[in-house]
Amino acid sequence: MADPSGSDRDARVSPWRVFWFGLGAFWLIVGVVGVFVPLLPTTGPLIAALACFARSSPRLETWLLTHPRFGPSLRAWREQGAVPRSGKVAACLGVALGFGLFWLLVRPGLLLGVCVGAVLILCAAYVVSRPAPRRGGPHDGV
Repeated sequence: MADPSGSDRDARVSPWRVFWFGLGAFWLIVGVVGVFVPLLPTTGPLIAALACFARSSPRLETWLLTHPRFGPSLRAWREQGAVPRSGKVAACLGVALGFGLFWLLVRPGLLLGVCVGAVLILCAAYVVSRPAPRRGGPHDGV
C-alpha cells in the first residue's frame, strides 16, 4: 500500500526526469569538449545543459551556476539574457571561420551555401543583439 504522506512518490523516477537528465548530460559533454576543440561552441551547449538540469537535477544545475569558469556567463544569460562582448566577438569569429571551412572543404552548391550562410548570419545576429551583462548584479561579485 502506498504511503499516504507521499514519500514513496519521491522515490520514483519520472521518465521525463531521466530524459532531461540524459539530454543535459549530452549537452554538458558537448560543452566540455568544446573547450578543447576549436570551432565547437562551449557556452551554447552549457546553456542547454543548464536548462535540462533545471528540470532534472538541481544539484547539477547549481554546480553549473556556481562553476568558477562557466558560472558567470551562465548566470548572466539566465538572469539578464546577456552575452559579454568577448562572447559576441568569439561567436562571430567562430561562425565566420566555420562557414569559411565549410565552403572550402565541402564545396557546397550555391543554394546550399547560401542557405547555410543565411542561417549562420541569423544565429550571429541573434548573439550580437543580446545585451551586455549589467555590472553589479546579484552574482557579479562587485
